[in-house]
Amino acid sequence: MVSVVITTFNRRSFLREAVLSVLAQDYRDKEIIVVDDGSMDNSYEEVRGLNVRYIWQRNGGISSARNTGIAVSKGDYLAFLDVDDLWKKRKLSEQMGRMTEGASPVSYTDEIWIRNGKWLNQRQRHKKYSGYIFEQCLPLCIISPSSVVVKREIFDDVGLFDESLPVCEDYDMWLRIASKYPVLFVDKP
Repeated sequence: MVSVVITTFNRRSFLREAVLSVLAQDYRDKEIIVVDDGSMDNSYEEVRGLNVRYIWQRNGGISSARNTGIAVSKGDYLAFLDVDDLWKKRKLSEQMGRMTEGASPVSYTDEIWIRNGKWLNQRQRHKKYSGYIFEQCLPLCIISPSSVVVKREIFDDVGLFDESLPVCEDYDMWLRIASKYPVLFVDKP
């Protein structure tokens, strides 16, 4: 099973659409965990009646929220979706199909960047790689949190998201993972 962790903090206007993009996945063996990091905008109303586990916690930052999601999850794999991102319908099935073949315990996908309703091409410096990609990850963060699926046991080895970091907590995590494990790039958004 894949546990999908969606974190939110006062982003009610994005939450329902993000959750619906996960519910629409053609990969069925999943659970959805929404960790609300102290929102005051009644975000829960957006997902009432949907098949999600909703956890509200005092505001501790995105790392704390992701770590809460990891702690309560039941899946052998974890995926993360930022509340202002969406997934294409086959995102999980494409990744899990490759990962269950034993290709890698960590995978990430390509992404489509849209700003103000317009599609933006990624710059060449955001080129994606597979394998032991630690050195390619050093100059900049090429892995988006919303594109990743990670085997649970990886967190037992490298630790959880660093709650002392106010920003770049994901970059820190991907560097720790890429320094020890091969990372599979799935060339689809």
